[in-house]
Amino acid sequence: MLRGFKDFLLRGNVVELAVAVVIGAAFTAVVDAFADSFLTPLIGLVTGGGEVGGRFTVDGQDFTYGAFVSQVITFVLTAAVVYFVVVLPLRTIAERRARGEEPGPVAPTQVELLAEIRDLLRAQQATPPGGTPGGPGTTAL
Repeated sequence: MLRGFKDFLLRGNVVELAVAVVIGAAFTAVVDAFADSFLTPLIGLVTGGGEVGGRFTVDGQDFTYGAFVSQVITFVLTAAVVYFVVVLPLRTIAERRARGEEPGPVAPTQVELLAEIRDLLRAQQATPPGGTPGGPGTTAL
C-alpha cells in the first residue's frame, strides 16, 4: 500500500502539479503586492488623491472602486503573463510538431522496453510475496 502511494506521489503529473501550485501562489503574492503598493495608490491619485481617492461614500457606505479597478488590472496582467509565458509557447511547439518541423518525444526502443521488463521481473523474483529477498525458492536470471 505504501509503495503504491509512493509511486502515485512520484508520478510526473503530481510533482509537476505541486510545483505549479507553489509557483502560482508565489506569483500571486508578487502580483498582489504590486497591486497594493502601486496600482491602488496610483488609482487613488488619478481619481482625486488624498483620503477619498478611489472611493466614494453614499449614505455612510464606502464604495472602494479603486480597489476593484486595481484587482481588474491585476487579473489582466496575470492572464497576460500566463498566456505569453505558458500558453503561447506550448501552442507554438504543438503546431510545429503537427507540421512535422519539430520531432515529438522519443518513444523507448524495443531493447529499452525489454531491459525494463527484465529488471522488473528480477526485482519481483528477488522479493517473493511474504518472503525475504533471496530466500529459498528464488532463482537468479
